[in-house]
Amino acid sequence: MSDVDTVPAAEVPAEAQILDVREAYEYEVGHAPGAVHIPVDEIPVRFDAELDPDVDYYVICRTGGRSIQIAQWLTVQGYSVFFVGGGYDAWVTAQRPLASVTGEEPRIL
Repeated sequence: MSDVDTVPAAEVPAEAQILDVREAYEYEVGHAPGAVHIPVDEIPVRFDAELDPDVDYYVICRTGGRSIQIAQWLTVQGYSVFFVGGGYDAWVTAQRPLASVTGEEPRIL
């Protein structure tokens, strides 16, 4: 697999395009505002139609295990990606914004 640049959650640019690869139930209760959501298992069949190869994506999951794998895979496919080090655990610690689709206070599962 290819090497991927790591960006700490606290240093992800405000205008960055986030790619959230967690499961739907995780995404629904808390995610980065404006994040693109494609669960890990769906990336191979959805990435080509839903991701723009000319956009830099910051790939994130809860702690980093899933997102590093997807970031490496997308790099091999020719996409420009960054791995968000520490995932949403680090995102919350850095007091970055969260949104939810449930209408409840956002939280990370």
